[in-house]
Amino acid sequence: MISLDDAAIEVILNSCKEVLIPKGQTIFKDGEIAKYFYFIISGKARSYYADRAGKTITWAFHFNETQSDFKNLFIVDYKSFLTQTPGNLYIEALTDIRAIRIGTRGFNLNADHVPVLEKCVQKLKEHSLIAAYNRIFHLLTLSASDRYNHLLSNEPHLLQMFADKYLASYLGIEPPSLSRIRKNLKSTPVQPRTLSIAG
Repeated sequence: MISLDDAAIEVILNSCKEVLIPKGQTIFKDGEIAKYFYFIISGKARSYYADRAGKTITWAFHFNETQSDFKNLFIVDYKSFLTQTPGNLYIEALTDIRAIRIGTRGFNLNADHVPVLEKCVQKLKEHSLIAAYNRIFHLLTLSASDRYNHLLSNEPHLLQMFADKYLASYLGIEPPSLSRIRKNLKSTPVQPRTLSIAG
């Protein structure tokens, strides 16, 4: 996001620790305040929330995979981290994860005195706002089929990386609906293109 100076690097090094998170561990829970955020070296996680009926909806995927052009390197509830108030998400490790854990308290305290870190926090705020806006906009305005097509166009790497049950909840649909959408796409004939030749 930004170029770090020596002061910022020193603060980050003093605030961080390499950790191993086992598959299945809950990294963050609804109602907690984010004391840490994690930079993924390897592994995958998902953040999700539960609706009133107890159904879980995947909010985001977190990963650092070399085969993917797009990455979501940070594991954090941005709202809780940026406001230091209770968050609304659960975050779970879908595989064993190797990560750098950064303490939010030291990071935030020093951000007021290190201009580069203050700029970094501002960039995180912008990133989280844009990500939340796009996520909500697509869920509220696109049909299930359009959400899947958007996924195919913009995040096709997710199809190979995550189980269908998580992809379906990410799209806000049930797994049978995901299968039906895929089947309909396969059965839709490709329209032949006509070529106009002037002359």
